[in-house]
Amino acid sequence: MGDQPAKRIDAHFVAAGKYHDIDYARLEILKLLADHPEIRTTVACDYADTARLDACRFLITYTCDLMPSPQEAKAIRAWLEAGGKWLALHGTNSILVFTESGLVDAPDDRPDVMEMLGTQFKAHPPIGPFTVEVVNHNHELTRGIEDFEVVDELYLSNTSAPIDILCQTKFSGEATGFVDAEWNDAVVPIVYTRDIGEGRIVYNALGHCRGHYDLPGMQDFYPHPERCAWNYEVYYDMLRRGIAWAMREES
Repeated sequence: MGDQPAKRIDAHFVAAGKYHDIDYARLEILKLLADHPEIRTTVACDYADTARLDACRFLITYTCDLMPSPQEAKAIRAWLEAGGKWLALHGTNSILVFTESGLVDAPDDRPDVMEMLGTQFKAHPPIGPFTVEVVNHNHELTRGIEDFEVVDELYLSNTSAPIDILCQTKFSGEATGFVDAEWNDAVVPIVYTRDIGEGRIVYNALGHCRGHYDLPGMQDFYPHPERCAWNYEVYYDMLRRGIAWAMREES
């Protein structure tokens, strides 16, 4: 008797937001999901369809400056507490507000979401190289991966709840253009997990991308597209591992 066919796994993917090539990130993630024909994915540009989560094993988000409403956040948390899995990428934890002086602020006005995610984006220095240190070599998301250097947008964040850091870096310097500009020997979570009831969040802060047309009203044509971590096989390896983790039904 041959192997039984894989059972269908439902997933929901929210891909939307500002200042990023969301189309590129959406397509790359969908291609990785398509490697698993048993995954059936719905795609949304906001968090409104929380009822869909009840049928889903996992949620993926690639966003920037996009928050669920308080009611939506409450529904997501209840789904997590019941055993849902959330693979949160790059700017999922970001709120951005331009001040009158032209600086970018990251206000603390959604503690419900940031406590759930475990971190809140505060600033980033200019895109450049940094070393990602693997601090837990025994986790399925990092086993066999050594420290690596990547050119990316380093998301500096405040920790808002207990998290289990798998990869990190350190940063001292200036995040030019942000209200929270000065950082001194800050430990920066890059990949971490956070347990919520019976569920879990895996957050991977890498993965900036920007195309020619992603700064409307600021710059009509951005001359140098950015792919950052998407240029590195180790990032795709981590994404594949994240999807494999999300697919698995926990006993």
